[in-house]
Amino acid sequence: MVEIKIRRTPEAVPKTGSFEVYYSDGRESVWFYYDDEKSRRLRPDAMTSEQALEKAKEFAREELEKLNGL
Repeated sequence: MVEIKIRRTPEAVPKTGSFEVYYSDGRESVWFYYDDEKSRRLRPDAMTSEQALEKAKEFAREELEKLNGL
């Protein structure tokens, strides 16, 4: 059975980082990047940490449903 986990990466720059959706069977991870400093969010698709975590959870939930055939 494949496990899917969400890991938060350490912040190299304050208020900036990512969440990794990690597969236990070695599949390629999916990353959700964030920047909580509004002045640094220049791209329109940039997310806050709360938004990135929510997207990571949603993605992980969908992947589990696919794997379990739901």
